[in-house]
Amino acid sequence: MRSPRNVLTPLDAVTAGLLAGAVGTVCLDAVHYLKYRRDGGTDSPLAWEFAPVENWEKAPDPGQVAKRVIEGFTQRRLPDGSAWLTSTVAHWAYGSAAGAAYGILAGSLPRPSPVYGVPFGAAVFAGDYVALPIAGLYKPIWKYDAKVVALDLGAHIAYGTGTAIAFWLLTRLGGVGRRP
Repeated sequence: MRSPRNVLTPLDAVTAGLLAGAVGTVCLDAVHYLKYRRDGGTDSPLAWEFAPVENWEKAPDPGQVAKRVIEGFTQRRLPDGSAWLTSTVAHWAYGSAAGAAYGILAGSLPRPSPVYGVPFGAAVFAGDYVALPIAGLYKPIWKYDAKVVALDLGAHIAYGTGTAIAFWLLTRLGGVGRRP
């Protein structure tokens, strides 16, 4: 069990989780980027990651979710010109926010471990395949090709593992949460 000097405060757990979630997002995107390259894509990682999104019809799912939330809250339509920025911010915010949730959970355990990243990534994957079909953005999981689902599960396992390792490093080696 942790000594009182090494207990993470909620702010430390959230901060480390946010940062770890960003690292996890890089890991998820790396899996998808490698598939893109294997399928013949030629863009650099940064050009691929921050590729232009011309309009809302071409916006990825994180952007679609953010658009619905923003438009529902403001009762105003977002112009096509905001699709790229909204989608990019939503993608990274979702990954970081899920990392913050991981930080709260893992930070409350006596010994957070990098191995917790595998079930965490699988849980994020499962949550996406429950929530996004309800929102009409995904089909039910059984309507996808097994290879598509396996790749996406693998990308989410990479996300969870990257998040868990980064959280562990930040809290154990990086000094987050250590009290004098």
